[in-house]
Amino acid sequence: MRNYTGSFGAALLALLVTGCSGQAQYGTSQQAGTEPPLPKARNFIVPPIEVPTRVGWQPGQTPVPAAGLKVERIASGLQHPRQLLVLPNQDVLVVESNSPNTQAVTTPKQLVASWVEARAGKGAAGGNRILLLRHVPGPHDEWERHLFIDHLHSPFGIQLIGDTLYVADTDALLKFPYVAGATAITAPGVQLADLPDTVNHHWTKSLLASPDGRHLYVGVGSNSNVGENGLEVEYRRATVLEVDTATGASRIYASGVRNPTGLQWQPGTGRLWAVANERDEIGADLVPDYLTSLQDGGFYGWPYSYYGQHVDTRVRPQRPDLVAKAIAPDYAIGSHVAPLGLWFYTGSSLPAAYQGGAFISEHGSWDRSPLSGYAVVFIRFEHGQPIGKPQTVLSGFVSPDLKQLHGAPVGLAQDGTGALLVADDVGNSVWRVTAATP
Repeated sequence: MRNYTGSFGAALLALLVTGCSGQAQYGTSQQAGTEPPLPKARNFIVPPIEVPTRVGWQPGQTPVPAAGLKVERIASGLQHPRQLLVLPNQDVLVVESNSPNTQAVTTPKQLVASWVEARAGKGAAGGNRILLLRHVPGPHDEWERHLFIDHLHSPFGIQLIGDTLYVADTDALLKFPYVAGATAITAPGVQLADLPDTVNHHWTKSLLASPDGRHLYVGVGSNSNVGENGLEVEYRRATVLEVDTATGASRIYASGVRNPTGLQWQPGTGRLWAVANERDEIGADLVPDYLTSLQDGGFYGWPYSYYGQHVDTRVRPQRPDLVAKAIAPDYAIGSHVAPLGLWFYTGSSLPAAYQGGAFISEHGSWDRSPLSGYAVVFIRFEHGQPIGKPQTVLSGFVSPDLKQLHGAPVGLAQDGTGALLVADDVGNSVWRVTAATP
């Protein structure tokens, strides 16, 4: 097939972008909650597209914190930082990553996707490595930077169990020996388990250790929007896998989750929760991305249905037997906000309103007009369940006119003081959010 580049590609792209219509009927907060309104699905050859242009952060510019909070940058000039892990000694590991997808653009849809990523800075070159940040107390409040692990293959998830550091590359779960206080690991990674990597429509692999350290949970995204690449390449995709840390054996813990990008244990209940990116191309208000608890053996609809048992008519063959089992998510975040990070807050240094709930990073939309996401939000919990509307914690990643993109939040973590850490892969920074008044 023809490689759509040059003037022909530009003309085609302009036609696709200007020829699309379909403004959102709902604001994202209107669709947030336990029972979101779901309009009638619309089929698009190419969905409505609105893409801000990456400009990065100007000197002295930062995201805008909510009242009662302040934000500082602890690292800049990074190479596509995606995930964070705070070690027991309070060193911060930063996973820098690059997409493994290097195949030629051969279809109009691939052309649009590659253009979107390039324009927004979301497809920027990554380090494919892990850096270590170490705070140096003193009047200058500096953070040392060390190259911790190099030459990884599109890493994303990272977890520490005892003296073993686990890293989820796009195609394998690796383990490395960890020594407290070390600023580098030079030993090669040993493969614990292989991970699905055919096509890699969604290449990131989120990672979470069980409290007892016996298992690792791996979020594996789908290889397509709704199975259009053939269901044979969706083997063990759109799942959360449970991996035995002793043997590397794995099983499917939950399925039908299109792209489970953030996994966390809920304090107190011990339930496994995830944020997920839902499907595209059936409307600006479909389908809401979501936050949900995951049941062992549960099926959450993809690709045959969405938000429970709402059938997606595009999928062939249909599977009414699976649709009948589809579990509706606990909480809708909003359509196309692209949640990538989840963190249940367990500290006490942030204002009381943030204690006991969950932070979510929204990487932001491209197939919705007007744009949605590009923020860190907070969801309150009562009696173990999310309630109310998302509260914006960190904004200003996109300009007020929605034309310029300064940054986009991804991974979240919490340091020993109770501060919230945010990886920003478009702004190539790590931000630290604290109370405005200690």
